[in-house]
Amino acid sequence: MDPKITIDRKVTTLVNTLTVEPSNQQALLELLRENTKTVISTLDGWISTSFLVAKDLSRVVIYSQWRDLAAIQAMQASPDMRACFPRIAALATIDSLVADVAFTHHS
Repeated sequence: MDPKITIDRKVTTLVNTLTVEPSNQQALLELLRENTKTVISTLDGWISTSFLVAKDLSRVVIYSQWRDLAAIQAMQASPDMRACFPRIAALATIDSLVADVAFTHHS
């Protein structure tokens, strides 16, 4: 499935906003890319992950699509994912939101 923003109750969205010192942003992105390729994308219920980078380099937003809330909770409890959390926390603070898309408008 290609990543796309649509109103679809078969998809649950996880949005993580990571606040990072600009000098650590590249290291954070490398860690997130590697973790997405080797851990996240192997987990049941994962659909897609996209990164958005603030122009001032102070934040990274992770937009991740999952089958449902249970898949997100299983990812968060995964030993491989839990092993990565301290490495992420050493570079950034994180704020998370689990959501359903309520509106979208495309050209």
